[in-house]
Amino acid sequence: MISYAYLWAREAAEGQEEGLKNRPVVVTVARIEREGRTEVVVAPITHSKPETDEDGLELPQSVKRLLGLDGERSWIVTSELNRFVWPGPDVRMAPGKNSPHYDAIPERLFDQLRIAVREHVHAGRLKVTKRSE
Repeated sequence: MISYAYLWAREAAEGQEEGLKNRPVVVTVARIEREGRTEVVVAPITHSKPETDEDGLELPQSVKRLLGLDGERSWIVTSELNRFVWPGPDVRMAPGKNSPHYDAIPERLFDQLRIAVREHVHAGRLKVTKRSE
């Protein structure tokens, strides 16, 4: 996980170019593209419960404690992602750290995230916002 100024799809559709809030995000894909550039795809974490259960995964409190997050209920959104070239101008320092990195989420939760995103792709419901480099 990293800290990132996530831009919601609805904000991008309204013409915004910058995320309004720095938030933890889960890196779902990182791959090396042409010329050694690394493209990263991230899923946001939010306190707002998604509209449907299929649109998010609730973070267990034990995982939130492990990552140093607050005690409020939070979800990883699975129905929309941001894509950017690493490191990108929207990567931020994680609160209380000298780097943008949090710890990793447990493998089982990451597998659930990967499956949920894949289901959105297959259903044609995944929103991906390409960010500036």
